Amino acid sequence: MAERTGRIELDIRDDRASGNLLAYKSGKAAGIIAYFVMDGEPAALVAVHTVVEPGHEGKGIAGALVQEFYAMAGREGVPVVPLCSYAAKWAERHPGKAPAAPTELVEQAKRRLTSRPELY
Repeated sequence: MAERTGRIELDIRDDRASGNLLAYKSGKAAGIIAYFVMDGEPAALVAVHTVVEPGHEGKGIAGALVQEFYAMAGREGVPVVPLCSYAAKWAERHPGKAPAAPTELVEQAKRRLTSRPELY
């Protein structure tokens, strides 16, 4: 999906198999959200870490990634659990675009991440 963020155009792609939502600018990696999927009832997408590549900071890439992550979850009909500090702060600033996940779901995601650090 191509997205324009202020001055730049990004190509954001979901690599579900590796648990990465990737942003590319001019064909080169610009940023990533590492995540995992919680299957079952309730299911969720869990944002673990957001990274913007050196030289791309301050251009809205992290925000565009988090916004697309929430949009992706919305299309799938599942909540987002923002364990990533950047995603959590973005959600606080954009409550209309980032509905809060149920507390028990957040706790389940934290336990899963603690028991499986390779997800980070």
